[in-house]
Amino acid sequence: MAKENKQQADKEQKVQTKYDKKMEARRKQEEKDKRDAKVLRVGSIALCVLIVAAIAISVFVSIWNKKTATKDAYVTIGSHSVTKLEYDYYYSMLKNNYVSSYGSLFSYMGVDATQDIEEQQYSDTMTYKDFFDQMTVDQIKETKALVDDAANNGFAYDSSEDYAEIASGIESGAEAAGTSVKEYYKAMYGDYATEKNVEPFIKEGLLANEYYNHLIEQNAPEAQEIKDYYGEHVRDYDRVDYHSFAIAAQTEEGASEEDTDKALMDAENKAKDMKEALDGGKDFKELCVEYATEDNKATYEDEETDASLREGAYYSGIPSVVADWLYEDGRNEGDTVVLEDTTNNQYYVVEFINRYYDEADDENISNTISSDRVREYIDGMLVNYGVTDVKGELKYLTLEEEAVG
Repeated sequence: MAKENKQQADKEQKVQTKYDKKMEARRKQEEKDKRDAKVLRVGSIALCVLIVAAIAISVFVSIWNKKTATKDAYVTIGSHSVTKLEYDYYYSMLKNNYVSSYGSLFSYMGVDATQDIEEQQYSDTMTYKDFFDQMTVDQIKETKALVDDAANNGFAYDSSEDYAEIASGIESGAEAAGTSVKEYYKAMYGDYATEKNVEPFIKEGLLANEYYNHLIEQNAPEAQEIKDYYGEHVRDYDRVDYHSFAIAAQTEEGASEEDTDKALMDAENKAKDMKEALDGGKDFKELCVEYATEDNKATYEDEETDASLREGAYYSGIPSVVADWLYEDGRNEGDTVVLEDTTNNQYYVVEFINRYYDEADDENISNTISSDRVREYIDGMLVNYGVTDVKGELKYLTLEEEAVG
């Protein structure tokens, strides 16, 4: 009996031990799950703290950058402290105007407007960023000098009407670009620009421009000065009327020197034949139609215009080989010539009609004289507007110092 009771107890012990192990395992798993949950909870809290901190830092940096850009000196020019906001206004305006006005030239010069201009060379020593920095500083210097001089001389100007027109134009520009006025100001004048904070710069520029025009008027020359100036620059202001027609050497790409020489000789002979016919009394326009290639014959056949005729041309706007002949002393109406243009492998047939001075150019000469005087006056003022690169961002200044050294 005792033996049976012992066996029964052993059996119960074994059953209890398996159950306990199962329960122990469950208990340990629950404890592990609680620990994992706690770790996850703590980790999530820490991550949230980091995210909030990062956002706070980002906001702080943004606020700090804006404060620095709008309050601190970025560069000093003379006695003027110029903020990054103001500097960016001039920089962006100049760059945008340059690209919009001279976009094709920008491309011709090899500038990729979609890429960082700081990585593109303007010259052996300067990048395009340096180039625009230099123009920006020069523009700010001149603006400050003109505004200061206007104040010193009691010059008054109400810019409200002109400013309202500019502001209206900006609104129209934003609408045309499909963006808000707020974003358009940033695109036009820099990251920190707003309608309110760039208003003083726009008005200052308007004042400087108006004062410059005032100086031009104040420095206008007398009538005799205009005549004297013309007498010293006759070739620059005399105009000419003339006919011309170019006969190019017809060569294939990669032609040999022998073939090129033959083509030039053929072109010269055609030009001489045309001149001979012209001297014989034939009409210049009709001869152009006769000697034109098939590609440009229609240009000379147009009955409404005479493609060979140029009237009121200045020396500077005429191919040099032709201009030199037209402006020779003693040239008479009806004179004709064949001129070789070695640069372009062609010959010109030219007929002189007239050379004269148009009194309308008195105004151009007056503007030239007064502009030169004002330029000299401004340059004299700029001596007192030295530049200090407060933030050390204007690399071109270092390049200038190295060049002088």
